[in-house]
Amino acid sequence: MNIVVLVKQVPDSGAERTLGADFAVERVSANNVINEMDEYAIEEALKIKEAGGGEVTILTMGPATAAEAIRKALSMGPDKAVHVQDDALHGSCAVGTSRVLAAALGTLNADLIICGAESTDGRVQVMPHMLAERLGIAALTGARKLTVDGSQLTAERQTDEGYEVVTAVTPAVVSVWDTINEPRYPSFKGIMAAKKKPVQTLSLADLGVDASEVGTAGATSQVLEFAARPARSAGQKVTDEGDGGALLVSYLAAEKFV
Repeated sequence: MNIVVLVKQVPDSGAERTLGADFAVERVSANNVINEMDEYAIEEALKIKEAGGGEVTILTMGPATAAEAIRKALSMGPDKAVHVQDDALHGSCAVGTSRVLAAALGTLNADLIICGAESTDGRVQVMPHMLAERLGIAALTGARKLTVDGSQLTAERQTDEGYEVVTAVTPAVVSVWDTINEPRYPSFKGIMAAKKKPVQTLSLADLGVDASEVGTAGATSQVLEFAARPARSAGQKVTDEGDGGALLVSYLAAEKFV
């Protein structure tokens, strides 16, 4: 099976994140890592390959620094990677990003496309749906379990109430949550092998995508202003002098909790 895993390099969610003057996430000075959910997607692809054979390709769209995430992903075990890199991509919205990724996927002839359910920087959760629509294939989203039987796919789709069982045939897009598996750690052998694995770099011209359709200029949404999260203020202390319960209820009522 030919499997493509979408990987995104994002600022570490455990560190302070900021926006630049153009309202885009500041990545140059940030501690950038692989999007956490994508590691679960990589692991799921490797498990499928180990069970039935095939090839796993990493697909990334991003600046030159995204090569670090590609090598980290390859060190886990995938066979090769494709890096879509073009200065005109800076500031692309989800619609523009899906246009570029769909064009790249169109060159890879994938049976199965796996990605994380969301990215920790954008958190829009729409990319798998957009890609499935553009490619004209099925989307099995939010999977906590995936079973592959030839061309038949069965997923347990995680919901707030439990899970739904959904099915599709390949080709298809599957997005996964962090409940689906436990990603492996790259071995020293895997890290060394990753340095020799092929990485193909593609530009917008290679994909036949016009620069006016992507980037800040081609975005379908725009950030007009933003404000930093306010500092956490001190809580209100209630001293119980026999009326603590009433004071607590009054506070909750004032904050519209009750």
